[in-house]
Amino acid sequence: MVLKASQIADHQIQFLEEEIDFDAMVEANLATLNENTIVAGKITRIGKDFVTVDFGYKSEGQIPKAEFIDEQGTFHAEIGSQVEIYVEKFEDEDGQVVVSKDKAVKLRVWEDVGQVFEKDGTVSGVITARIKGGLSVDIGIKAFLPGSQVDLRPVRNLDKLIGERFDFKILKYNPKRGNIVLSRRAILEADRAEQRKKTLEMLKEGALIKGHVKNITDYGIFVDLGGVDGLLHITDMTWGRIVHPSEMYSIGDEIEVLVLKFDEKEEKVSLGLKQKSKNPWDAVAAKYPVGTEVNGKVVSLTNYGAFIEIEEGVEGLIHVSEMSWTKKVRQPSSVVNLGEEISAIIKELDVENRRISLSMKEAMSNPWKEVAETKPSGTVVRGQIRNITDFGIFVGLEEGIDGLVHVSDMSWSQRQRNPHELYKKGDEIDVKILNIDVDNQRLSLGIKQMEEDPWENIESDIEEGDDVTGQVVHVADFGVFVEIKPGIEGLVHVSELDKEVAKKNLTRFYPLGSHIQAKVINIKPSERRLGLSVVGLIGEDGTLTPISELMAQAEAEAGSQGSEA
Repeated sequence: MVLKASQIADHQIQFLEEEIDFDAMVEANLATLNENTIVAGKITRIGKDFVTVDFGYKSEGQIPKAEFIDEQGTFHAEIGSQVEIYVEKFEDEDGQVVVSKDKAVKLRVWEDVGQVFEKDGTVSGVITARIKGGLSVDIGIKAFLPGSQVDLRPVRNLDKLIGERFDFKILKYNPKRGNIVLSRRAILEADRAEQRKKTLEMLKEGALIKGHVKNITDYGIFVDLGGVDGLLHITDMTWGRIVHPSEMYSIGDEIEVLVLKFDEKEEKVSLGLKQKSKNPWDAVAAKYPVGTEVNGKVVSLTNYGAFIEIEEGVEGLIHVSEMSWTKKVRQPSSVVNLGEEISAIIKELDVENRRISLSMKEAMSNPWKEVAETKPSGTVVRGQIRNITDFGIFVGLEEGIDGLVHVSDMSWSQRQRNPHELYKKGDEIDVKILNIDVDNQRLSLGIKQMEEDPWENIESDIEEGDDVTGQVVHVADFGVFVEIKPGIEGLVHVSELDKEVAKKNLTRFYPLGSHIQAKVINIKPSERRLGLSVVGLIGEDGTLTPISELMAQAEAEAGSQGSEA
């Protein structure tokens, strides 16, 4: 038996519409008329504030008009119509009869609810307020719904249910104490049991079944199939890559899944989603052979590259090393963005392990190859110095194309000089392309190669025993370097100097920039070596001072200093 609130609210109207022998009821009332009982009456007068009812007693009862107005504000009363009233007292302190229509209705509701309770039926009601321990429900009279009986699972926010209408089971019914306890959970459990029975009949491997997402974990989602829960593991959600199940579903979402396995004894259900469609990887080898150009969307970025979705369920990785021909990419996000559509070339394919290696740069023209074609070895080009190191300078020819001029390729001189002394960052210089390694992206440049090698014809210009002049360009512990012509430096070894001079600071006798006359004692063009022996120093006026005179002056100065001491 189901008792709805609308039926309770219309109880009085239903009573008025029934065909009742009023005179017979009055006679019965007189015979059994007692206080605290429900009796039948007839409306005899409708006044400004009260409705007068004759119920067969020596005096009529008066009921406030408000008790005849329904929830919509409509007044229901007509002279001559019948009504049930509750007799509280025959005489109050003022000698008046005390009667109530509302109390008669409520008492009838209590009787109806009692019948529902006895027959294990349900009642319908509206949740009106949140109270201690649960909710207050209007079923025609006030009833209590404990928080534990609201739903199958605890409800965190009970306030959201206020104003909602539900059907309820009656757990407790005590009219003496005015206590009615309801349960919505009992109805849900009964429905769930019925659903469970139907679901178990449907659960067969390979069956498609609809359900709702009940819970989400790191390893998958639990689906309520109707009284039975099944697990959809993260590995069975999609053929593609997924980090967390929440990327695809939220709690409450409806989902159609495939039953992969059902353990009837343990009541464990394994579900699949990706199995509803063919494995896209089965056709990858035929559709995407190595070398194929594909278009895809960036779906994930990591420190080492970007994952590209080629088609649903099929993804490939573009490593940072395959993103640019000219840039050293450290962060993939500096080159591509999530959701961006890009083109790439299939480099490697491992269907068994579901791995595809992609190259973004190979889908573009290779600037290194273009340089090799347009600027072959031997071409003289102009570029800007990008960086200077101890071993050479890096010169930029185009955006991202840098070449190295090694210290050994800066000058024909045998003695290598510090690049920092010769050049500045940002300077523009002419260089010759020596070699281009397209595969390893290396470009070798030279400066000295733009001029002829002065050592090639040195023997035709200088012979052993010749006197030559030159400028001191470097002084080392083992000797003095003298430049006799551009690119040609000779060494005056300490063994060719006076022993006393060798023991002293060489720069005192051979300061940088000074000019000397020397004799060629050996020439080795293949080793780019020229041995010299000092004849004397050339003064600013061009006069030659023999080394012997210089030594004599040094000894005289040394003696003078000794006598002073």
